[in-house]
Amino acid sequence: MKKTLLLFFITVLCLTATAQKQKTYCNPINIDYGYTPFESFTEWGKHRATADPVIVNYKGDFYLFSTNQWGYWHSPDMLNWKFEERKFLRPWNKTKDELCAPAVGILGDTMVVFGSTYTKNFTLWMSTNPKANEWKPLVDSLEIGGWDPAFFTDDDGKFYMYNGSSNNYPVYGVELDRKTFKPKGTRMPMYILESWRYGWQRFGENMDNTFLDPFIEGAWMTKHNGKYYFQYGAPGTEFSGYADGVVVGSKPLFYDSPYTPQSDPLSFKAGGFSRGAGHGATFEDNSKNYWHVSTSIICVKNTWERRIGIWPTGFDKDDVMWTNTAFGDYPLYLPLERKEGGPAGPGWMLINYKKPVTVSSTLGSFYANNAVDESIKTYWSAKTSNGNEWIQTDLGNLATVNAIQINYADQDAEFLGKQTNIYHQYKILSSTDGKKWTTLVDKSQNKTDVPHDYIELAKPIKTRFIKMINIHMPTGKFAISGLRVFGNGNGAKPDSVKNLIVLRTEKDKRSAYIKWQLVDNAFAYNLYYGTAPDKLYNCIMIHDLNEYWFKAMDLKKTYYFSIEAINENGISKKTAVKTVE
Repeated sequence: MKKTLLLFFITVLCLTATAQKQKTYCNPINIDYGYTPFESFTEWGKHRATADPVIVNYKGDFYLFSTNQWGYWHSPDMLNWKFEERKFLRPWNKTKDELCAPAVGILGDTMVVFGSTYTKNFTLWMSTNPKANEWKPLVDSLEIGGWDPAFFTDDDGKFYMYNGSSNNYPVYGVELDRKTFKPKGTRMPMYILESWRYGWQRFGENMDNTFLDPFIEGAWMTKHNGKYYFQYGAPGTEFSGYADGVVVGSKPLFYDSPYTPQSDPLSFKAGGFSRGAGHGATFEDNSKNYWHVSTSIICVKNTWERRIGIWPTGFDKDDVMWTNTAFGDYPLYLPLERKEGGPAGPGWMLINYKKPVTVSSTLGSFYANNAVDESIKTYWSAKTSNGNEWIQTDLGNLATVNAIQINYADQDAEFLGKQTNIYHQYKILSSTDGKKWTTLVDKSQNKTDVPHDYIELAKPIKTRFIKMINIHMPTGKFAISGLRVFGNGNGAKPDSVKNLIVLRTEKDKRSAYIKWQLVDNAFAYNLYYGTAPDKLYNCIMIHDLNEYWFKAMDLKKTYYFSIEAINENGISKKTAVKTVE
């Protein structure tokens, strides 16, 4: 008996040690996203959906709220998220939005939560123990209401609310009384978009304002070094260029004080596997490092089919606020591993981009190579969800594998709304020759919902083939939008890019045609840009092509560009910074 107990405790300690070794995560973050609760949104297929995330650090834990999840998550480490079921709507609230674009604030030792509404009868909730899911009304009906609300508590204890979502009107701000939570004065404008000047604010996938004027929404406020950084989402949640901008002021309300918009987006991810970085929030970890959480797009089965990403954020020596989304959907360091001034991640490369794929079966035109084309919008689907369905990727040669991300797609899903008792089960095998297989990951007994599962191997392995075998799907067919293998191909890094050309048109100085010489041994490029040569904070990953139509500039500023080449073995040296008047 003693021997059995000893073995049990040793096993537990080993498992704990293994879990503690994980140093990275990968966007989109792997949480149990609910399915859309709206039948009218499912004409093209039922699907998971959320957006408009807020993360706050409360008593050392991270709390995540987002649209229509019928609850919230908390995590001690930003990796392992526990969901708490909670309905915040009251019987008199006649809406299915539970909650849409929620506001979350911290008042002393109290967390407060409020949902988007145009009515006067939504409840302002409070909790001093959200980890135990203990809540009570702070104000039965917060009469001021507001769509896309956000809260901010200043250092002097004053409490502010911001809100707005419109392509005609600005985002507004107002101080609320700490006792009554009634407005102290009238809501006043904070900022309205200036797409005539800032190209990235233009509506549309091509930033052309053809269909609609751009939307401003998703307010958030951060105070740093005595300055107020007002953040906002634009220009539309369905586009790759969905981003958060920032305006810097000297007071929490801008209507009676000067403010300065930063020319370029704070968070911008227009390329790569998972695109979009708009309508989010900024928070600090326990080491006082900043992070930015925001909305990423899928938008295939419905405009509102979206996910969540988290990126390292901060302020430079000149108090310019930045977010690092370069390689933002590759493995990134978790808060405990992040070093000030250090790299955002371990540098593991994607090693199976467009490599050969074989599968057990294919449904219609959901072809096998859709699972390795670095687009979350496309996916492979098997004909069934049976346990004999599988997908196999050939790395081309013996490569070092450090991590694997599995992105499930919703094909013939059957759920509406939040599900809390569903799960995925699978195995991942590895082989050096495609004949003899070794079990690399065994989740045959898994009982959790892992729609974007990410596995960091305890030790890297060298292999050529990775095979995923389905065991159980929560609903629908076995379908994968991204079977992404990270590590190193053990070959030569790409050559440096030559002949970077930026043609900025006099007709519209917000736009430029950018071209460069193809690099023979590269499959993608990172294009960095900014309004100062030492502040190239924004990055666009471009696959396959050697051209890019760039439409995101401030027409009044000089711009600076640099580019690097990417392959499965690493990154080339960046080109010298190019100045474009």
